[in-house]
Amino acid sequence: MATVTREFEVPLPAAAVWAKLRDFTGLQDLAGGFVTACVGEEDGAVRRVTFFNGMEVRERLVTLDEDARRIVYTAVGGRASHHNASAQVLELGGQRCRFVWTTDLLPDALAPAIAAMMDRGAQAMQATLTPPAR
Repeated sequence: MATVTREFEVPLPAAAVWAKLRDFTGLQDLAGGFVTACVGEEDGAVRRVTFFNGMEVRERLVTLDEDARRIVYTAVGGRASHHNASAQVLELGGQRCRFVWTTDLLPDALAPAIAAMMDRGAQAMQATLTPPAR
C-alpha cells in the first residue's frame, strides 16, 4: 500500500486552522483554486469534490476527532481500490501549528498522481491559511 504525506507549518493558532479543516463540506474555503466545488450529501457525511482539473470524487467522512483535531475520510468509487486519508492540525505554540495530510491507497501505481494532487492541494491550503503581510 502506498502512503503519501504532506506537512507544512501555518502561522495561525491550531484552533483557527481546525475550524476550517473540520468543516467537511466547506473544503473549497480551505483549498480554493485546488477545489472548485464541494457539495455535501447524506446529511454532510459524504461530499462531492470537484478539483481544478475537472476531476470529481465522492468522499465519505470516517472520523471527526475534535480533541486530536483530526479528520479521516475515504474516497468512494474511483480508480483506487483503497483510499483512506487523514488531516490533522498539531499545536506548535504561540501563533503556529503544523498541518499533516496523509493518504493511503491501492494500487501503488496511483501514488505519483495522488502525490502531485496533494502537492497542489498543500500549496492552495498554505496560501489560504497564511495571513497577508502587513
